[in-house]
Amino acid sequence: MATDNGSAEGATWPMPKFRFEVDLGTVATKVAFQEVSGMDVETQIIEYRNSNSPLFSTEKMPGITKYSNVTMKRGVFVKDNTFWNWYSQIKMNTIARQTVIIKLLDEAGNVTMQWTLSNAWPTKITCTDLKSDGNEVAVDTLEIAHEQLTIVNA
Repeated sequence: MATDNGSAEGATWPMPKFRFEVDLGTVATKVAFQEVSGMDVETQIIEYRNSNSPLFSTEKMPGITKYSNVTMKRGVFVKDNTFWNWYSQIKMNTIARQTVIIKLLDEAGNVTMQWTLSNAWPTKITCTDLKSDGNEVAVDTLEIAHEQLTIVNA
């Protein structure tokens, strides 16, 4: 965010999270989503006790890193089968893996923060629920598995 004089230096306000875009790589260009969640990373803990340690406790060391699946929700559009086409490419341990880039934008549309999901592929698609008495927009949910999450501040 900009300060009173328009510069970004000394900005003390946190970024709003409602303006973002998702680039699905070669599957589709920029796609508008309603919600993106699950950008989690966790490192497992390995507990080890050295045999000659004077302390009666274990040492904790970092182990394997795990990345959560990222869930994306977006509206259903007429004649748009982008997700289903990508999902249908899963065949016996083969899938078209993509680099997915999630960009947080400022008021001017400039990228302020970027999350990159490496070797991403769709693991689950949940179709919208249908209700005859509802007045909500039809929303599909796409769950993406990936092998690495890289974060860059612009």
